[in-house]
Amino acid sequence: MKTEVRIDKWLWAVRLFKTRSLAAEACKKGKVIIQNVQVKPSRNVKVGDIVSIKRNPILFSFKVLALAENRMNAKLVPDFLLNVTTPDQLELIEMSKLAGQTGRDQGTGRPTKKDRREIDDFIEPTFMDEEGDWDFDIG
Repeated sequence: MKTEVRIDKWLWAVRLFKTRSLAAEACKKGKVIIQNVQVKPSRNVKVGDIVSIKRNPILFSFKVLALAENRMNAKLVPDFLLNVTTPDQLELIEMSKLAGQTGRDQGTGRPTKKDRREIDDFIEPTFMDEEGDWDFDIG
């Protein structure tokens, strides 16, 4: 059994990236970190290393439990890595999910003209009265 595997192969094998080229590209862009150092795709990973992956705004961290060069069944992945992402990063995930929610339910279609006007008034309220004069005092 091997003692080291290329990081791009391991990331692809444990299904953190869909393709090996995406894993290599993430390494080249500096989104993969091992021991606080940005790594190249050719860097070898060993059992016990902590691999961090930046996916804005979250920094996911995984501990290497075993090595693999070939892509595996999703059921086998927990035998090869352990998610050690910090709780503050997990809170960022929840906050980003909440921020992504809007007032409309998914699948209700496009807003009507009346809905659109209400949304616009909520975002940028108009400051004109019925006669078309500005409704606030300057000075």
